[in-house]
Amino acid sequence: MKIKYITIALFFGIITTINAQDNTIPKSNGGIKGGYNLAAVSFDGDGETGQRHGFHIGVYGESFISESFSIQPELMYSQQGYEITNSSGTFTQKLDYINLPLMLKAYPSQNFFLEAGPQIGLAVSHKEEYDGFFSSSQEYDPNNFDWGVNFGGGFKTDSGISLGVRYHLGLGDLYDEGKAQNRVWQFSLGFDL
Repeated sequence: MKIKYITIALFFGIITTINAQDNTIPKSNGGIKGGYNLAAVSFDGDGETGQRHGFHIGVYGESFISESFSIQPELMYSQQGYEITNSSGTFTQKLDYINLPLMLKAYPSQNFFLEAGPQIGLAVSHKEEYDGFFSSSQEYDPNNFDWGVNFGGGFKTDSGISLGVRYHLGLGDLYDEGKAQNRVWQFSLGFDL
């Protein structure tokens, strides 16, 4: 008889512990986000170019793997590129991408997060603009595929509104000739749906 009561008590103790653990892991969610881009390109040996101002917008899904960690895949449209100015004029390379970041997020406190992860991108359009008499013998035909890593952080309210900042460090070469990689600062506002 004692074994029966011990078994029942142990069973309810395990169920209570499992339920308590499940309640500590936040719910998975998804939403929309967008914001401001400050993009440039790093040329090997020549430093960084001037910046192109643009925006990004897209969707995300956040799945918690523990109380303090989540994985967040995203699908984003992002305006990137760069600007070069000399005494003759200005050259602007406008590059628009569909980016797929996969971020690992850590929550050191309930509302603050840090994030890092890989990103791949597909160029969906590129356009060159010349202002003044800027001329170059170089042909600017960018590669369609980009990849790199992202680092960032931010704040997320209990109601699902988030503010974030992220830096994209491109590792893939922008052109077949020479070393040139994307560098993008992103400032975002997101809303869980």
